[in-house]
Amino acid sequence: MSKKCPVTQGKVDLSLYDKLDSEWKKIGLAAPARRALINAKLTKVTDLKKITEKDLMSLHGMGPSSLPVIKREMKKIRIKFKA
Repeated sequence: MSKKCPVTQGKVDLSLYDKLDSEWKKIGLAAPARRALINAKLTKVTDLKKITEKDLMSLHGMGPSSLPVIKREMKKIRIKFKA
């Protein structure tokens, strides 16, 4: 992580995310990706149909290893990204 990252600088109260990221944690997403989703007001898998894949990948903290995990979960419940 960058030295400018607010998380590593201790400027982010991580306990606030604990209440909102349980679904993301359950599917195995890394903490930066979970925080990115929560910051974008995406708290559950079904919320992903509101955004494009490009928008998802542009979120700060969303890494390329998160995409296959997310797509797998979306496929299970038969939803797709916004076109």
